[in-house]
Amino acid sequence: INQSTSGVAGKKDTKRIGILDIYGFEVFDWNSFEQLCINFANEKLQQHFNSHMFTLEQQVYSEEGIQWSHIEFEDNAKIIDALEKKPVGLFC
Repeated sequence: INQSTSGVAGKKDTKRIGILDIYGFEVFDWNSFEQLCINFANEKLQQHFNSHMFTLEQQVYSEEGIQWSHIEFEDNAKIIDALEKKPVGLFC
C-alpha cells in the first residue's frame, strides 16, 4: 500500500486512502482538547449512522410488514448531550 500510494518523486500529487473508523477510538494515557473534539465528531457520526441504520430502517421494515429480528443498540445520546446540550454541555 505504501509503495502504490507514494507517488512519483518530485511531484506534489500523491494518492491517498481515507478510512473512517466509526466503531473505535484510540485510548491514550492523556487526551488533548483536540482529541476530545475528534472523538466528539466521531460520536456524532456514530449517532447519525445508528439513527439511519437501526432506528429508521427498522421503522421502514415495520411499515412494510417485513419480518426481522429487532436489533438493539447502545444509544450514545447521553455522551452527545453531555458535550453539546444547552445550557450545561461542555461545549456550550
